[in-house]
Amino acid sequence: MDLTKLRHIACAVLLLLGCAVAHSQDNDMILNRPYADVKPIHFGFSVGMNFQNIAITNNGTISDDGVEEWYADVPANSPGFSVNVLADYRIAEHFNLRLSPGLYFGNKTVRFLNHRGNPEWVEQTRYKQTQNIKSTYIVVPIDLKMSAKRYHNMRPYFTAGAMYTGDLAKDRSEQLKLKNSDVMLTVGMGCDFYMHFFKLCPEVKFCFGLKNLLEKNRPDLQEDDMTRIFTQSVSKIKSNMVVVTFFFE
Repeated sequence: MDLTKLRHIACAVLLLLGCAVAHSQDNDMILNRPYADVKPIHFGFSVGMNFQNIAITNNGTISDDGVEEWYADVPANSPGFSVNVLADYRIAEHFNLRLSPGLYFGNKTVRFLNHRGNPEWVEQTRYKQTQNIKSTYIVVPIDLKMSAKRYHNMRPYFTAGAMYTGDLAKDRSEQLKLKNSDVMLTVGMGCDFYMHFFKLCPEVKFCFGLKNLLEKNRPDLQEDDMTRIFTQSVSKIKSNMVVVTFFFE
């Protein structure tokens, strides 16, 4: 795992700890919302951040003239914004089924380097290029929430589930083109904090895409050999993301 992802995870954990410390200053002996977990179904909403990333598998394709061998990677992640609505169905004392459709806004910057190029070339586009991939995902996550026993006004939990994502961003003719839909497996952890009038539930979720998102069929590049080499140089692209969410229930 790279340093960028570690920083993201550390920030998320610090957010959870900050909420726990702030809440611990209240009198935990007074139970807030003692019957909140007995309801068979309840609703809520969430806001948060997402850190989108893609894992790129390069194949080392060399151009016909032998002067181009492009490799792509994502050197850094930029935070995006997330908003969801929530429906929670109580299955048993420690298990809930949660549906939380919403929108994820974010972007990914892909860097291309020509390993047969020269950084001193006047025409720098033959040595390095970048592509900014902006995404507006409509997401439909379904999670099984597994909660521990409530301790005063706190209740930690874990989640596991799956999430459909559909990208609403317009198709553009660029170096790499991604497919518009994906299915992701998700695992997460969080903690319910019982406030006077609602539950605050900070959560960290890790999402792993299952599909190869690279669109290899590029009729838009039929006459553009200079750009088609980028698609030919990549064999697989998979999506993953870290999502930090604050649920209000």
